Amino acid sequence: MRDFSVSAAVLGNLSAFYFYAYASVQLPVGVLVDRFGARRVLALAALACGAGSALFGMAANIEIAYLGRLLVGLGAAFTWVGALKLVSVWFPANRFAMVSGMTLMLGMGGGIGGQAPLAAFVEMVGWRESMMFAAVLAGALAIAIYAVVRDGPGDHGEGPQPGQSGILDGLKSALARPQTWFIGAFGLFMAAPMLSFGGLWGVPYLMASHQLGRADAGLLASTMLVGWAIGAPVSGWLSDRLESRKPIMMGGALIALLTISATIYVPGIPVWILRGLLLVNGIAAGGMVVGFAAAREHNKPQAGGAALGLVNMLVMASGAIFQPLIGLLLDLFWDGTVLDGARVYDTQAYSWAFLSLPIAGIGAFVAASMVRETRCRQLVN
Repeated sequence: MRDFSVSAAVLGNLSAFYFYAYASVQLPVGVLVDRFGARRVLALAALACGAGSALFGMAANIEIAYLGRLLVGLGAAFTWVGALKLVSVWFPANRFAMVSGMTLMLGMGGGIGGQAPLAAFVEMVGWRESMMFAAVLAGALAIAIYAVVRDGPGDHGEGPQPGQSGILDGLKSALARPQTWFIGAFGLFMAAPMLSFGGLWGVPYLMASHQLGRADAGLLASTMLVGWAIGAPVSGWLSDRLESRKPIMMGGALIALLTISATIYVPGIPVWILRGLLLVNGIAAGGMVVGFAAAREHNKPQAGGAALGLVNMLVMASGAIFQPLIGLLLDLFWDGTVLDGARVYDTQAYSWAFLSLPIAGIGAFVAASMVRETRCRQLVN
């Protein structure tokens, strides 16, 4: 905010450029992974993330920063669907939810690294140098992916060559099923606290409300991501074990709603209780991963990639919607305080801006209640 002389609304928009890019390309992502193989696509995606991080770190103005952030989002857009592709070809169908949850658990490791460790690194060397270091790591990851990852048996990196009508038929089929949209809405609302509170606004809020340093606030906010890392594989395993999707989704939505509401609106809450609330919130919200299994079961196998891409598009649209929305609301309730050239928001402003998160929790619960139980079976052939 200081280096680019921007407000919270612009900062939220800058952060959301990742989600704009990520969400906007989800429908063709599955087709590209099928066509060229996860190995090559994921390696190139990691290179794109590295290039975007380097561009962001060198940005002389906000427009170049937008472009760097956009490029990171484009590269990251392939990660989840590419991983699910590998899960689908290397693991049995009755382990899809659990292994997908384990994959999300590892992804949360990156989110945790982007909180307290990154905050400490930024304080040591600066944010630009930190982004350049991230670019180097992304390049190393691209090399590791190409060296280690293997496409499925019989897939030598070219994949099926479907006709254009087949691609459109699968996409039309997924779009035409109301259940796909209910599951996508569940994912969108369920991800809002993690992507907006845990991913951006939680750290400055905790600094303002509990007088914490940046690194300590980042560590506390990352507790939510630790919860996701625990909750995703556990929810997937439990759902597979019970052969049930809907109760896990509804229960997770309800617990996540209650804990994020208590985190923000219970006055004078001690930090140790806050840490527990954020951990439980993350564990419950990790049940979002069950929605991907439900989407797969509510669609024809040939439309499965399109369905997963559509749901993932809506999940990541959550960040594109709620990060700038909260920034806009913070500017609306800003009292005019400026520190070192950057706007400072008081707890009252955060209380109003964060009202969007309990509303999202209610939306997640309602959407989950509309999902038809699959009993872990393919309902559409």
